[in-house]
Amino acid sequence: MEEIADPTKKLFETQSNESKGNLSSNLPETESVDSTSDEPVARYNRLKLFDKVIQKSLEKFIEQASFNRFASTFRPLYKKNPQKMERIHKQFIEELRKNIQEDISRLIEEGRLEFKMNELDELESAAQNNTAPAWRPSGVPEKDFCSFLMPFYKKQEAYMRLELKKIQAENAALAQKVLAGRESISQTGQLASTAVDEWKATVTEFERLTSSLGPADVFDV
Repeated sequence: MEEIADPTKKLFETQSNESKGNLSSNLPETESVDSTSDEPVARYNRLKLFDKVIQKSLEKFIEQASFNRFASTFRPLYKKNPQKMERIHKQFIEELRKNIQEDISRLIEEGRLEFKMNELDELESAAQNNTAPAWRPSGVPEKDFCSFLMPFYKKQEAYMRLELKKIQAENAALAQKVLAGRESISQTGQLASTAVDEWKATVTEFERLTSSLGPADVFDV
């Protein structure tokens, strides 16, 4: 098959130049970072490297959709109307680039790229300030496994002991409330028993007085 001339070569070059800043605009702005900025240089370099890699990958992908490939796929249409095919290809490339950049921007936002890089900077800074040797496997899996689990179990044990103390304190407070309630019930029962005894004594005295009086005395009264 004869090679089809690429009438959009200049178009690709223009789109490539214009797209260099498109993806960067979707990332956190780092172009304003200078040597006097308080922002870590490592984070700036990581973002620049990420932007460069993604942009290069995007251009490589767009190159696979060259006009030669596109026209050869639709060769009858190209022969019939090359200018229209060129416009279709131009629109196709624009939409393809736009959709890919939107997907990349969405992935950057959903993946919290800026936060992750900040976290990576913090870990790097902490590692630089930490002079203690980093952990290395001893070669004995059982020992390494235990060294990994023991701090976790000790932390859980400390947590359970703290929770146990809280529960014991709550149980002691509840026990005091129960004892106080029992004493209150006992006192109430004693008061009720004393009131009943007084009432019985009053009734007995009333009955005694009533029986000591005769019918005439009761009538006179």
